[in-house]
Amino acid sequence: MGGSMENFEVILFYIMVGAYIGSTVFYWIGMAAKKDVFTHLGTFAAIIGLIANTAAIALRWVITQRPPLTNGYEFILTFCWGIVIIYIFAEFRYKIKALGSFVMPVTFILLMFIIMKMGPSERVAGAIPPALKSQWLTFHVFTAMLAYGAFAISCGLGIMYLLKTGAGSHEKHEKETWLNRFPPENVLDELAYKMIGFAFPMLTLCIVTGAIWANYAWGTYWSWDPKETWSLITWIIYAAYLHARLMYGWKGKRAAWMAIIGFAAVLFTFFGVNYLLPGLHSYA
Repeated sequence: MGGSMENFEVILFYIMVGAYIGSTVFYWIGMAAKKDVFTHLGTFAAIIGLIANTAAIALRWVITQRPPLTNGYEFILTFCWGIVIIYIFAEFRYKIKALGSFVMPVTFILLMFIIMKMGPSERVAGAIPPALKSQWLTFHVFTAMLAYGAFAISCGLGIMYLLKTGAGSHEKHEKETWLNRFPPENVLDELAYKMIGFAFPMLTLCIVTGAIWANYAWGTYWSWDPKETWSLITWIIYAAYLHARLMYGWKGKRAAWMAIIGFAAVLFTFFGVNYLLPGLHSYA
């Protein structure tokens, strides 16, 4: 029974991979060809991928009898889930299908990392370290994935803003271009702010619950572990974004660049620390 469930989990993983890659390609074709049918297919594929992603996480939870949040493979599955569920919400809420061209490629890159860098042994659920046997783990990782997902959306919006105001500002608009399919600059800017406004409290909760978990596991709330340090650096970048916007009215290109730089810090916190800087979080 266990073997068949694990095989079904593998099938769900590859359905998710195919759907997310297909979604990326459909969004790109739709943007290049200016055909709504392809962007609709991109959305449909993203939803199929999200269903498979959710089922894969749930099935692993059943197999392991614990939240599937304890190794790099499981974290990436959850990272993809966080990105896509927030993206789907943003697309349906704000009607910005072009955003999929800049958000779904992130899931493609994450899944390619699993396929190319993680062998079968790294994907198999095994015994977990004692430090991970805490209920705080679920709260810590769940808030992180919601925050990271929303930050990914804000990064995509920042890229769209820079493209729209850069090359787009010189277009004559007498003919239809792929940049014309973007929302107005102020809409992109405001939505990026809303995404960061949602994600920042989630990141704060992630750091707070992580500190409580660290005290439970290692007897100290903060040890300046590389992951802790880079999480704080990421927090400071987004805190600076919100402070500059609220106190000094920062908008436009400066805000877009900060959204992009902030997500680069997120990716380094997620990947760079895990694989380049050894520390207490090296298992994740």
